[in-house]
Amino acid sequence: MILSPVETLIEIRDERQLKALTGLTEFQLELLAQELAQVELEQRQAKYERARLEGQRTRKPGGGRRGRLTTPKTQVLFVLYYGKIYPTYDELASRFGMSRSAAFDNLHKYFPLVQEALSRLGVLPSRTFANPEEFREAVAGVSEIIIDVTERRQVRPKDPVSQKDRYSGKKKMHTVKNTVIATLTTFILFIGQTFGGRHHDYKIFQADFSTNEAWFESKTVLVDLAYQGIDRDYEIRHLQIPVKKPRTSKNHPHPTLTAEQTKWNQELSRQRVRVEHAIGGLKRFNLLADRFRGRKPHFLDEALVMCAGFWNLNLLYV
Repeated sequence: MILSPVETLIEIRDERQLKALTGLTEFQLELLAQELAQVELEQRQAKYERARLEGQRTRKPGGGRRGRLTTPKTQVLFVLYYGKIYPTYDELASRFGMSRSAAFDNLHKYFPLVQEALSRLGVLPSRTFANPEEFREAVAGVSEIIIDVTERRQVRPKDPVSQKDRYSGKKKMHTVKNTVIATLTTFILFIGQTFGGRHHDYKIFQADFSTNEAWFESKTVLVDLAYQGIDRDYEIRHLQIPVKKPRTSKNHPHPTLTAEQTKWNQELSRQRVRVEHAIGGLKRFNLLADRFRGRKPHFLDEALVMCAGFWNLNLLYV
């Protein structure tokens, strides 16, 4: 047993079980816990100093009743377990020996702290770019990028406008989409803003990257057929996109691709599948793979970013 029941609140027998329950190895868990301890210390001290200067507090921090999550490792484990298993708050509370309201409060207390720890480790993907210079800085050293979209299910929204916006006619369910940019090593560089499932993949991409800027003039870009027209709208050094099969017509009742075109599509598919592997790495976490139940504002968006950080952590810190 690598972690004691007292330390983790749940029994973990070996590293295989730890990875099944959290998605991380013991080394990665320790690394994240160390960073979280520093983040929490700095934020607690800053909060105390603000309150002291405003005359709202004179006693030093550290007093009061101790909660169940007493160490950075248990705090990280709590968030990881929720993301990997995606239990209900009742189940999460039962696992960690607290009330369902405490489980909710603790999750939304430590969730942003874990995100900040991931950011300091340099594994969180970028979200927006003010200009091409910021983009080039974020992808420095990367010559080839793969662009795709990830789609996730969610519960049917109560608001009629949101229902319409998030209903995917293709999936026949309510979903949300985000643009994903990954490297050939499956490292996730960028997660776009969240859009409803009714929006087309390329329209989402255009919302994240204005057509008026030279974003990709020095990059090789790999995309699928959903991004037809990207060569007209953007300046790209080298675009790799599949050859589309011609439409059926009176003169061509049985259109086919040539042998060379078929071979090109196959070779490109072998390269592009790596972004699918990256998206599959995200959806190892049931928080993304299952139908999303939460209704807290922005949590749907931030959950994807955090899981991308966990995936990148797995790649960088083996």
